Amino acid sequence: MRGQFSEGFAGPGRDDDTRTGSAAATGTSGASAGETDQRLVERFKTKLLDEVDLHELGRLDAAQRRVRLERVLAHLVSREGIILSSRERNALIRRVVDDAVGLGVLEPLLGDDTISEIMINGHQELYVERFGQLQRMPSGFTSEEQLLQTIDRMVSTVNRRVDESSPMVDARLPPDARMPRGARVHVVLPPLALNGPTVTIRLFPKAYGLDELLKRGSLNRQTAELLAACVRARMNIIVSGGTASGKTTMLNALSAFIPEHERIITIEDAAELSLQQQHLVRLETRPPNVEGRGQVTIRDLVRNALRMRPDRIIVGEVRAGEALDMLQAMNTGHEGSLATVHANTSADALARLETLASMSDVEVPFRALHEQVNEAVDIVVQLQRGSDGTRRITEVACLESRRDAPFEVRPVMTWEPEHIGPDGKRGSFVSHPVPRSLVRKLRRAGEELPGSVHALDPLTGSSMEWAE
Repeated sequence: MRGQFSEGFAGPGRDDDTRTGSAAATGTSGASAGETDQRLVERFKTKLLDEVDLHELGRLDAAQRRVRLERVLAHLVSREGIILSSRERNALIRRVVDDAVGLGVLEPLLGDDTISEIMINGHQELYVERFGQLQRMPSGFTSEEQLLQTIDRMVSTVNRRVDESSPMVDARLPPDARMPRGARVHVVLPPLALNGPTVTIRLFPKAYGLDELLKRGSLNRQTAELLAACVRARMNIIVSGGTASGKTTMLNALSAFIPEHERIITIEDAAELSLQQQHLVRLETRPPNVEGRGQVTIRDLVRNALRMRPDRIIVGEVRAGEALDMLQAMNTGHEGSLATVHANTSADALARLETLASMSDVEVPFRALHEQVNEAVDIVVQLQRGSDGTRRITEVACLESRRDAPFEVRPVMTWEPEHIGPDGKRGSFVSHPVPRSLVRKLRRAGEELPGSVHALDPLTGSSMEWAE
């Protein structure tokens, strides 16, 4: 008997002869290649589950369990007498095991370093994001039942459940053999999701340093040196941008310049940051339980972090009343803090911080909130994802205003899409003179302004070399 099995999704590299062979193997003349493959998978999945001792498997860890199942399945395939090439045989074994104890069609995607997000809109639609671009995969799950089974396997690993009584869940999946980077998974079930079970899996980014971001064109060398000096000088930095603009990646890169001896506390909804320093405390929020109790918010964690003797506080995303606590911390001896916020421009980021701080349950006059922002924030790093999927810094700005003065944001670097760079290509980073106040802060902290950067003369407004 001869069989054929396509690796991954039904797709390229298959001719009429192999389709015929696949149909013969399963006795389904005229069936499509994808249908034939799935029937072969289901056939061996049933045989595999009949053959193994599930109680014994339960005593093994995930890696040992997979090895045991692959060995048993290889024996079953040989015993059935189906003739397969080595590649087809390995693909069949992998897919059967994935369906039996893994996450089915998601398995090869979760380990793909080029994929940043996986989106499932009902069992037939599967999209991925690669390098900032959405791509539809040629095949999804075979049935809604299979998708629901996969969802249950994902959320059960973190002791969560999703069903008709609780049709939405947001959970962080820790790194493991199938998901080396870890991920955040969000699920919405019918009747809330009209397309069928809807799943969004955000794979946590690798901990890229500024050198890697330089290679990717996210910023230039001059900007990288200036930002590194600002972090070492304990300036308060806000990283701003839209959804999927690279804020977490930039926060990771900037944190690398925090001195090793400092105590760092990170606060996140889903722990994505991957700092390398030794003295690190990681805090993560907790959603309410099924009875609506036990919730721990970002604000709760910021308040507690202030009692934990932090040298630096890093907030993964400021989105509500915790902005007030963060601003107060920045103004009361916790300089050098880092945070991200959703905003389209540097000026918008400051206005949004002001608005978020007003959402606190503490009654603070709006004028006082404005002063808090003016006194707390030193630098805003604005990010943007381009139409081609490229993520880059579009502006690094210094906040010049103080107390109750209107926000005055002075750019020290901007990305100019129409500017012709030194390489002759359209689009380049343009540096602007650095305000003298920023240079003073750097010098007081023992940091030098990068050699190619000039200070701004406060009297003439012209560029000048810095001198004490």
